[in-house]
Amino acid sequence: MAAQSLGYTVFRDKRRIASGSLADAAIAYQQAMLADPHASVLIFDNLTGDTRDVDARGSAADIRARYPAAVADSPDSPVGADSASEPADAPKGRGRPKLGVVAREVTLLPRHWDWLSEQRGGASVALRKLIDEARRANAERDMQRRAQERSYSFMSTMAGDLAHFEEASRALFANDLDALAQRIVEWPEDVRTHLMRLTSTDDLVDALA
Repeated sequence: MAAQSLGYTVFRDKRRIASGSLADAAIAYQQAMLADPHASVLIFDNLTGDTRDVDARGSAADIRARYPAAVADSPDSPVGADSASEPADAPKGRGRPKLGVVAREVTLLPRHWDWLSEQRGGASVALRKLIDEARRANAERDMQRRAQERSYSFMSTMAGDLAHFEEASRALFANDLDALAQRIVEWPEDVRTHLMRLTSTDDLVDALA
């Protein structure tokens, strides 16, 4: 399944003013800019920690039409742009069922192909099993890395000029969250709260599954 959005958070200066869907964030952005055109208003993607640009022209209805709520991909739908869809009345041929498999080139050394050819189910099945096993084995580490990356992206934008930023960054990548909390104690409350939320991997498990 493709990664799902975790919503968006809007900051005006160092204060959080809204969170929700992209449409919610765009409307909050528009209202904040109308109230003060010189304000620093930023929208953050909660999945990546990156800022997001929006087109906030028109009414709230216009914005919602421009940014409709995302619909999660069906687990049974084909994955990837290379997956061709078939008409509902297409004849069912013999062979393996359609699983949303995407064909791409893989370059291996001869000894790798020799080993794969000896595996039950052939090279494709063996490769899929190896990848699934690696994903399971590295899942915790990968989630931690993603959490660190999004946290750093957010804090670089919002707190790069604040006290103890470098020390906080080192604590983040050392996965020492207690030390991180101590380093950012002087930062604005909303920035601290959102940053510590981004360091957690709890919301990433389902989004990146």
